[in-house]
Amino acid sequence: MLETEVLVAGAGPAGLLVAAELALAGVRTTIVERHAERPPYCRGFNLNARSLDLLARRGLAEGLVAEGHQVPHAPATGLPGPLLLAGTSTDHPFSLGIPQTRVEEVLEARALELGVSIRRGHELRSFTQDHSGVTAAIHNGQQIRARYLVGCDGGRSTVRKQAGIGFPGVDARWFALLGDVECELPYGVSAGPDGRTLFVIPRPGYVRVVVREDDPPADKDEPVTLERLQAQIDAVLGRHVELRAPRWLTRYGDAARLAERYRDGRVLLAGDAAHIHPPAGAIGVNVALDDAFNLGWKLAATVRGTAPEGLLDTYHAERHAAGERILANTRAQVAIEEAGDEPLADLMRRVATHPDGNRALAEIITGLDARYEPDGHPWLGRLAPDVPLTVAGRETHLAALLHAGRPVLLDLTPSRSFDAWSAGVEVVSATSPSTSDIGAVLLRPDGHVAWVTTGTDDDGLAAALHRWVGDVPVPV
Repeated sequence: MLETEVLVAGAGPAGLLVAAELALAGVRTTIVERHAERPPYCRGFNLNARSLDLLARRGLAEGLVAEGHQVPHAPATGLPGPLLLAGTSTDHPFSLGIPQTRVEEVLEARALELGVSIRRGHELRSFTQDHSGVTAAIHNGQQIRARYLVGCDGGRSTVRKQAGIGFPGVDARWFALLGDVECELPYGVSAGPDGRTLFVIPRPGYVRVVVREDDPPADKDEPVTLERLQAQIDAVLGRHVELRAPRWLTRYGDAARLAERYRDGRVLLAGDAAHIHPPAGAIGVNVALDDAFNLGWKLAATVRGTAPEGLLDTYHAERHAAGERILANTRAQVAIEEAGDEPLADLMRRVATHPDGNRALAEIITGLDARYEPDGHPWLGRLAPDVPLTVAGRETHLAALLHAGRPVLLDLTPSRSFDAWSAGVEVVSATSPSTSDIGAVLLRPDGHVAWVTTGTDDDGLAAALHRWVGDVPVPV
């Protein structure tokens, strides 16, 4: 029997990132992935501003930004114009066009560099859990024993089903066909004589065609054929446009479901295993990364035995609420699109064209509005901005302080000392031209602010440290 500290099912973006986060903290981690090789097709082509901000906290964003194509607005469905990201709460006011396959390559390289074992062609079939861990059965007869199991194995998650975690929500009302093909259709929206439309998205060497399916099969899992896609496009256009050389054919719908809980004992869920939703806003891979980034450091501290009581449960509390918001806003975007010229669509157009409304909608759709503490200083519970800092005479930025994945107590009034608080926390004294009203902040490993003061007092710091880091020496 193979033994590991954490077993991750699924080598998609969520699985790779959570494994890398665990390994960064010194946790022995193994990934099992049912596919022997990464699929040859690409599911998505977008990293949003929130994902780039998070990846920057580990030094992973800069290389991706250099490779990708920057677009100054957030993807949105059903709105009259672009949701501009300038002026929103982000260090990356753009969406990044980059293949998901490339993002996975970068995350896999990171995981391997940190010592993660990735076993492709290993399908998790079942598992049992007890008071001390989980025993997983792999399709080839192998068993793996782990202290915790993280299910990142997609919308049809075996881990979620085996754990008996409910997946309530709404069934799809419609389905669309997607095909990566070669054809002579122009990029953009093509409309047929009866008003039905299809979308053609350029890709290197081919196009992605998306068209609503008029008559879905009784079995939504029935494989999509080139002939079926061809017939649907011909019906929409009222003429024949030949499709050639299919690279990927699939079907998706507007179903929306959210796991009842993200944790069941020693089993946790992240990414599509925890939630499925309409593709509006191109949010899929991005929310998966958000889940993984929230979970990784909390599970690592739990495995190491340094986590304060209840820390791991905050993963469900924070990300399940985020999942509810994501389902709501993706379904709302679809409803706005389908409303056409109805009052709802008109109202949203007026909101989206107002500067404040534009900003608010952009932050909601991309998750930039994420705040894990509802009250207090505007920074509290938010991802701390990547402000410029001077530390020991050296110029740097706040994000660089988090590359090691540890909590940081950032003192912006270096006349005092926090040395007595340093157990488990890196204390950094710095100055910044951008934070004149901030005295000090406690940063969680994911960059969210756990405590902040605008003066020189330490009120609430001990409680924040106890809640997020664990027992630390209290100064006399």
